[in-house]
Amino acid sequence: MAAVGGGWRLFLRLRGPWALRGALPRSRGLSFSSSGAPRPGWARRGATIAALAFGASLGCSQALRWSLQSQETRAEQQQQQLPEGNLQLTLYQYKTCPFCSKVRAFLDYHRLPYEIVEVNPVMRREIKFSMYRKVPILLADTGSILQLNDSSVIISAIKTYLVSRKNLEEIVSYYPPVQARNDRGKEVTEYGNKYWLMLDEKETRFVYPAKEARVEEMKWRKWADDWLVHLISPNVYRSPSEALASFDYIVREGKFGPVEGLFAKYVGAAAMFFIGKRLKSRHHLQDNVREDLYKAANDWVKAVGKQRMFMGGAQPNLADLAVFGVLRVMEGLEAFDDMMAHTKIRPWYHRMEAALREARAAN
Repeated sequence: MAAVGGGWRLFLRLRGPWALRGALPRSRGLSFSSSGAPRPGWARRGATIAALAFGASLGCSQALRWSLQSQETRAEQQQQQLPEGNLQLTLYQYKTCPFCSKVRAFLDYHRLPYEIVEVNPVMRREIKFSMYRKVPILLADTGSILQLNDSSVIISAIKTYLVSRKNLEEIVSYYPPVQARNDRGKEVTEYGNKYWLMLDEKETRFVYPAKEARVEEMKWRKWADDWLVHLISPNVYRSPSEALASFDYIVREGKFGPVEGLFAKYVGAAAMFFIGKRLKSRHHLQDNVREDLYKAANDWVKAVGKQRMFMGGAQPNLADLAVFGVLRVMEGLEAFDDMMAHTKIRPWYHRMEAALREARAAN
């Protein structure tokens, strides 16, 4: 607003085009050269004043337009991040699941209040209402209850809703479930379009001012699901001691009965140590799986670049939130400490923590 005020003050001093009346009186007061043309001094002075007046007027107009656009953008951003009073959310999760952590990071950053139901990973009674037997599941109550499955679908659908205000049921229909077979021949449910936000042209320009920003965000969201997630288990179950520490954390944070917890901690740790070895082979990881984790962390930092705080620029985008959500599940474990010590990811990670703290405090 200082630019606007300064522009107007200069404009009023010059009185815009009307200032020329004082500088160039009617021909009765003009001094002419022998050729009959006005003397050059008057012309130069008049041109200078005209240029100043035009510049002040143009600068004022541009500053005012910028101010109004900035106010509109800030209002839209605030509207996008404010909780929806008529959107009641319930997240069914395992706390230590990276896909669930992704959803929590997204909801927290966008200041959306939600209830958590921790699911018992053995019996899964909490989700017996659903044919979809995985987590996360998000129930959204907007008058009628709608079930959203798959972490990336949940994030894309809710983000689309925040930006477009379309009917949520309509939005979810844009992400149809598709039956497919994975690389092991097992039938799985995939979801079409799950990395797309279903926005019109104006809404797309608002979320992605640069065309390449959308492609970049989608690419790295997919990378988080298809690669980064698969580095977690082989790293946190890398050795028997790490596997035991990981399951101690899982039991403490999860929903287990006393007997289930004891069984999970020791039997589960032993099982996951060997499963981690199989996962290493399946995903073609190096013998020292830490090297793949370090490379992934540094690849991400390189993609963000030195000129940006986040991949989203001044604020995290969906790729930032996805990568942070996945990595966060290792906090407190040896793999996480090693990653922070041997890669360049620490500054970005701490910026993400601060962004989420700020969002939670505002909510």
